[in-house]
Amino acid sequence: MTSPVELTPVIPVSEAATAEVVAGPWPNYSNCRHLPERERWEIYGLAKAGCEALEERGIVMDESYDEFVRRVTRELNI
Repeated sequence: MTSPVELTPVIPVSEAATAEVVAGPWPNYSNCRHLPERERWEIYGLAKAGCEALEERGIVMDESYDEFVRRVTRELNI
């Protein structure tokens, strides 16, 4: 008797050396500082989602995630 063969899906992985690097310019969020804090937090969430979407497409950011978070929170004053 033979057992069924389980196939594992192949998921392509982008290597940093072969992925497209986007040098920017990244959006500047300083012009949103005048908004109420709740709205600035919503914009922060949208910025993070946009960053994640780019990375899922294999685009490598020229700033680390920690640098990105520090920059956006500084620009939004949160």
